[in-house]
Amino acid sequence: MRCLGIESTAHTFGIGIIEDTGKILANVKDMYKTEKGGIIPLEAKKHHERIKEEILEKALKEAKLKVEDVDIISFSQGPGLAPCLVAGKNFAKELALKYKKPLIGVNHLIAHLEIGKILTKAKDPVFILATGANTQIIAFEGNKYRIFGEALSIGIGNALDKFGRDIGLGFPSGPKIEELAKKGKYVELAYVVKGMDVEFSGIITQAINLAKKGVSKEDLCFSLQETLFAMLTEVSERALAHTEKKELLLIGGVAANKRLIQMLSITCKDRKVKFSVVPVEYSGDQGLMVAWQGILQSKNVKFDKKKIEEIDIKPNWRIDD
Repeated sequence: MRCLGIESTAHTFGIGIIEDTGKILANVKDMYKTEKGGIIPLEAKKHHERIKEEILEKALKEAKLKVEDVDIISFSQGPGLAPCLVAGKNFAKELALKYKKPLIGVNHLIAHLEIGKILTKAKDPVFILATGANTQIIAFEGNKYRIFGEALSIGIGNALDKFGRDIGLGFPSGPKIEELAKKGKYVELAYVVKGMDVEFSGIITQAINLAKKGVSKEDLCFSLQETLFAMLTEVSERALAHTEKKELLLIGGVAANKRLIQMLSITCKDRKVKFSVVPVEYSGDQGLMVAWQGILQSKNVKFDKKKIEEIDIKPNWRIDD
């Protein structure tokens, strides 16, 4: 069985194609970017609509297939930015109806978890989901995914992007912050852990105010990474102790950050826990994870024109729903 998955929750529009054996056939994506400011949802939607046909063509070419050759189509139904989700939903519906393929809406966050498991061969890990909008410590307990801790206001990726935007780094800022941090030294910032939850917004405000007072970008980038990543490491270690699981899996776009990987590696080595990181190509948003989640949800699914026409987005869909 083959599934074509469409990702469009935020800045990335991607299409992935995968078989039920786990064989990857294609994974093509394009990201909306800005030189100044952050993501503008309506502009991101226009980006997705502009490049959707091109991305589809490239993915099919990479897979050496036609749309007729796939068995099911899946798309990110939520959570995400509503205009961006609509762009993906509409394209998925269009393809499903045109080619008479079953359509499956998937939870974008669970797709991150499941593609992480298959790519790293992790069995039953504690997950650190570190994306733009979401920062959560998750584990599978009692036959469902449960959130043990999370960012209370703003996800770590968006927090870093907010700081980067305010000091003129553009969007996305994470990779630029990582580079600048290599030349910085520590400046004391607040450290806010509340039980298993973390709070980033006040720390970002503090860093922005320090930048306005003349503290160097390099020092602030270094200090932000050290502080925010230490907070994540602390709650992850607490989750491992609580669940007694022997694996930790880092997923999401921020999983590309080498300093975060280093901190978590040290912790897992100390606890004798297996540590895995989703490969960079699959750590951020992309269509392959949506396609794989479609495979996992495909049991007994059939083409149903009425259901396809009625399916809608779920912008606030939580992983534990």
